[in-house]
Amino acid sequence: MRALLALLCLLALPVLADEPLSGWAVYPTDKSYGELVADTKSAVKENGLIVVTQAGPTKAAAARGITIPGNLVIGAFNNDYAVRVLKTSVPAMIEAPIRFYVTENNDGTATLSYKTPSFVFAPYVGEGGESLRQIAVELDTKFQAVAESAVK
Repeated sequence: MRALLALLCLLALPVLADEPLSGWAVYPTDKSYGELVADTKSAVKENGLIVVTQAGPTKAAAARGITIPGNLVIGAFNNDYAVRVLKTSVPAMIEAPIRFYVTENNDGTATLSYKTPSFVFAPYVGEGGESLRQIAVELDTKFQAVAESAVK
């Protein structure tokens, strides 16, 4: 019985891999990786946030002679949100900046994805209460606006 269950799980993996993870927003595009990275950074600024961090293995791998698809995490936030979050829950600030993830696809296009701020801050709502939940909802709207602007 266990072997059958394991086999069924393995067969389901390709189907499950196509489903977005819980709490994620995923935006496939026809844009190239470089274009989507630039457009995402511009959209962050246009929507009142700041690119706080950037990290990815692509350039470091290339410097080692290894070619991998484009892959960049862009952390976005601003001081107004930081101060407001801290007033509700100091531990919640470990989640800031909230990140956008730009990945290059095999066909040369790129995808923009992110964990929604409501999902990211959900574990802290017990401490941060309604105020933190409202901040997360505001950020959900802002992150969606960034994504929609970046992928258009």
